[in-house]
Amino acid sequence: MNPVISIGNQDFGNIRETHSFYIDKTYMIMEWWENNDPVTLITRPRRFGKTLNMSMMEHFFSAKYTGRKDLFEGLCIWEEEKYRELQGTYPVISLSFADIKGSTFEATRDGIISTLLDLYRKHDYLLKEDVLSDLEKRDFYTLGQHIGENKDVKREITENTICWAIKNLMAYMVRFCQKKVIVLLDEYDTPLQEAYVSGYWKPLIALIRGMFNSTFKTNDYLYRGLLTGITRVSKESVFSDLNNLEVVTTTSEKYASCFGFTQKEVFAALEDRGLSAEKENIKHWYDCFYFGERTDIYNPWSITKYLDTKEYRTYWADTSSNALVSELIKQGTPELKMQMEDLLSGECLKVLLDEQVIFEQLKTKKGAIWSLLVASGYLKPVSRQFNPIMSKFTYFLKITNYETLLMFQEMISGWFPEDNTSYSNFKEALVLGDLDYMNQFMNEVSEEMFGSFDVGRKPSEKTHPERFYHGFVLGLIVDMADRYHIRSNRQSGFGRYDVMMEPKNTTDDAIVMEFKVFSKAKDQTLEKAAENALQQIDKMKYDTELIARGIPKARIRHYGFAFDGQTVLIAEDSPCTR
Repeated sequence: MNPVISIGNQDFGNIRETHSFYIDKTYMIMEWWENNDPVTLITRPRRFGKTLNMSMMEHFFSAKYTGRKDLFEGLCIWEEEKYRELQGTYPVISLSFADIKGSTFEATRDGIISTLLDLYRKHDYLLKEDVLSDLEKRDFYTLGQHIGENKDVKREITENTICWAIKNLMAYMVRFCQKKVIVLLDEYDTPLQEAYVSGYWKPLIALIRGMFNSTFKTNDYLYRGLLTGITRVSKESVFSDLNNLEVVTTTSEKYASCFGFTQKEVFAALEDRGLSAEKENIKHWYDCFYFGERTDIYNPWSITKYLDTKEYRTYWADTSSNALVSELIKQGTPELKMQMEDLLSGECLKVLLDEQVIFEQLKTKKGAIWSLLVASGYLKPVSRQFNPIMSKFTYFLKITNYETLLMFQEMISGWFPEDNTSYSNFKEALVLGDLDYMNQFMNEVSEEMFGSFDVGRKPSEKTHPERFYHGFVLGLIVDMADRYHIRSNRQSGFGRYDVMMEPKNTTDDAIVMEFKVFSKAKDQTLEKAAENALQQIDKMKYDTELIARGIPKARIRHYGFAFDGQTVLIAEDSPCTR
């Protein structure tokens, strides 16, 4: 009988005690121990087993679990005699920032204090031993017993007390155990991402930096430190002067197969459950996360959910709102949206990738978003080349797999009105040339959506309609890709067209669109601007690419879009009038 799949269970001890489904990752213990790095930061996308692995590390090293060989018997770590002797021999501090998601700095500060409260409560045995002075016992009792119940008391806790709380606890543990402490910090960057989204980045960075410096930098009580998170937040922001930090990202060779399931592990699980016939479908939906040189890593959340339900769904993509990614793309430059067009069409994106995510620069630094998308697992680096001039690697990125593609498509569809009927009618009107309906719909959409695509934040800043229409093109791509090859800003004839829709069958017409921003000096009227757009299509011979592909001129529609603020006018010329 196959082990039961305990969905969402991240407690290593419970999984082993209940004989639940578990894929052996205990070789990570050996790799980490042999590497002998004082402080290690490992970044992996969400739902890739970070918390379960940290629980595994705690159960292996912590003196709290001395003698629990039953948890590791039959696993690869237990094949080595020296590791059997190592199990349960160190004082360990284990904590997580995963649930610290306050919408304000004060709420997040309270969340950190509550996490410290729980930590001190776990180690309240120190109060019963003759290792603390009366003053230390008083401080321990204050921090460990009263903070969580009273918000007013929380406000009285100083920043200095928060920053030194872990180090002070480590000092007490060393005194008690006569051994230096291993510190395990899971999801270290969760509050940092929330701080960026909610606008209190600077005060939180100052607090977190103080905590990390006291805990991981020149701390005589620290034996080893291990941190996990989704992103590698810039050293200047958080890990200032922490020179002993070993950073392991998704492109690093270290620990490449320790997080997520390998194809061999997934296929074995399928065979055990009589699902061998589903291997190719599983690969199509969930394969191809790339970690280091490993190109066969699967997301464990989606795999375990499939094994449990036997249904193909976007399990991993549905576990996050993706709000930050959505806003960054929607408000991004036309160039960024065109790069997304290429990705959605299955093409590779060539970028100079800086894996160090600097949240302050996500909206201003060119290409910064790709670092976030790679760290989050939405894109995979299929290859790379070293650029000696920049002294950086050029990466070639693709959308990770089918599940991730569906996530992007749903995200982009969510930019537009929820009235799917009207949007579907517009697309059909576009194909059939129903200008009245197209104009009605585009003006409704423009009025509703224009502001969210425009990054201008001050009255003096100009609006950027090209951001809107490139976002609109992305919407066409995700909704009409079954009928058309859709491209934008490509060379054809004597220039670059704005949008081209090449039909995949002989029953649909091809479409070329040109967008114009109304200029009173050049166009006099909005109608004239739309007419000028049509004339440009003809003058620059944008049909050349379509004709070269065998599409007759009589089957190519031209649309001119003219923008005056949020007002849109669409005009068409007939093939017979050209």
